[in-house]
Amino acid sequence: MHVDRVRQAKLASIAIVVFVMGWMFSQRLTYANSLPSTQTKNPLPETQANLALGLNHYTAHCAECHGDSGKADTEKGRSVGAIDLTDPIVQKSSDQELFNGISNGVPGTAMPAFSKTHSPTEIWQIILFLRKLPSLSPSERKKLEAAIPPEAAHHHHETGQNETMGTMDQDKSKDDMAGMDMKGTSQTSMSSLMVMMGNEMGIRLGSSKTNFISMSTMGSGTSWLPRSTPMYMYHREKNGWLLMFHFEAKTGVNSQGGSRGVTKAESENWFMPMAFHQLGPGTIEFRGMFSFEPFTFPRGGSPLLFQTGETFEGRPLIDKQHPHDLFMELSTTYTVPIGEHSSWFAYFGYPGEPALGPVAFMHRASASENPAAPLAHHLEDSTHISFGVFTTGFTFHRFKAEGSIFNGREPDENRYNFEAHPWNSRSIRISYAPNPNWSIQWSYGLLRKPEALELNDQRRMTASVSYNRPFNRGNWASTAIWGRTHNYNAGPVSNLNGYTGESTVNFLDKNFLYTRFELVDKNELLRPEDLPVLGISDINKSFRIGAYTFGGSRDVLDTAKLSFAVGSDLTFYSMPSLLNRIYGNDPVSFHVFLRIRPKKMEIHDHGGMPGGDQHHHH
Repeated sequence: MHVDRVRQAKLASIAIVVFVMGWMFSQRLTYANSLPSTQTKNPLPETQANLALGLNHYTAHCAECHGDSGKADTEKGRSVGAIDLTDPIVQKSSDQELFNGISNGVPGTAMPAFSKTHSPTEIWQIILFLRKLPSLSPSERKKLEAAIPPEAAHHHHETGQNETMGTMDQDKSKDDMAGMDMKGTSQTSMSSLMVMMGNEMGIRLGSSKTNFISMSTMGSGTSWLPRSTPMYMYHREKNGWLLMFHFEAKTGVNSQGGSRGVTKAESENWFMPMAFHQLGPGTIEFRGMFSFEPFTFPRGGSPLLFQTGETFEGRPLIDKQHPHDLFMELSTTYTVPIGEHSSWFAYFGYPGEPALGPVAFMHRASASENPAAPLAHHLEDSTHISFGVFTTGFTFHRFKAEGSIFNGREPDENRYNFEAHPWNSRSIRISYAPNPNWSIQWSYGLLRKPEALELNDQRRMTASVSYNRPFNRGNWASTAIWGRTHNYNAGPVSNLNGYTGESTVNFLDKNFLYTRFELVDKNELLRPEDLPVLGISDINKSFRIGAYTFGGSRDVLDTAKLSFAVGSDLTFYSMPSLLNRIYGNDPVSFHVFLRIRPKKMEIHDHGGMPGGDQHHHH
């Protein structure tokens, strides 16, 4: 046991180092992007025409935060911490430094990347005007305003968008998944379901002008992701409907090591269409989720050392991950705005996901590249397929409170059918999104007879923290999860804990590094024939298992709509020495895979599906 603890301590130290290195790497790329490539001067002459055009763009896009004077003395400017552009420190910056800052924005703040919506000439004109701000008199400003050509006066794009720097406030304007105060927000049109909200996209609630759902915050079921999470999907608007389609497939070789390990070819996959429509005072969403894993997994499940949960041919699955059902979710959600900051929603799924646990692993950006399910899946997020769910709740600013009644029985071995069990389980969940980069949840549930072969009831408590940080040409996503299950009422009473930490960093557009570290209590690892080998009599003996995964992938081919990547990973384990007799000493597992999914959705791209309306910005 001492050796096991030393090994766990070493691997935990490695985990800490990897997380710190990921943070430093994202910081380095963000900072490097802010440095000037060369100390070049503004190529435009300081003519009245260029200054007037700079004033025109500044008034339309910058003044709401930085003010007409540039001193950031507006209410919006104070709320988002905008900088004083007349400050000598700012004015001493080189032209190239200002150009880089305006072009690329400042991730994690209200400052957007203007290179997505403005030409280099327009940005240089803004910089000319910024240089003039400290000494600009009212009379000089009037002359410049009079010099703006009528054809150049800012019309905020033909699509009806009214983009302002102030609307890019990720902390104030994007208050939460629903119930956001979006006055002055960039919008495609007041009749459109899709709304541009600074650096993200939103879905209008009913006919509200100020209340929206953030698209990027929508996780599995009714759970929340950080609002800065990247999206990989197609979308289009047609005849009053907003249509979306997500999918992902990983196909390759799965080799599990040790005495119990096997090597198999397999494919993990899911497909998720969604549709939104304004209905009465609110917006209705229809969602489906499907998986071909019943056809693409090896018979009996995907090999996964130390995994437990569900059954095959009437026996518990051990060292295998079950396939997901063909029908993973068929649900509808109706959301009604309440004022400018709040909303009420009702969700029905058959199957669906109750308000219990974090975002399901296949939807977490922190797990997006990893082809394997977490070993703690059945202690944290296993209720994401429940044949019968009703959830209702409220959002208020950055908080969400919700409760569910549902069927707590895990899906049976028939992966193609619809099941009917009593809706006698219940759960509650509280979520908090303090800013665009964080999402926190706590949940508690009572599950009635969730296991097919056991009569126990379960009480489950989970807590999770998700962090997402976009940076230049990349993104860093991490999640920490704790899940605890108390089994009681029938059979042996037990308390099982699962701890999961996972992280994925995308850098230089095409490259991904990922890791997952777990410590999980397992009490279903033993088969009857294992007892004499181990010299014990308790088939439900609990063991603390550690799993430590390191992997990477790289996009190798991008088409207009699809992204193809190749990847691989290695997993190391820690376990009580007693288990060496059946698992072998120091087993190591690996995956090699091809991943396919839609290309990453750029916020300034409004198209998506072939035939969808495209809106281009200049």
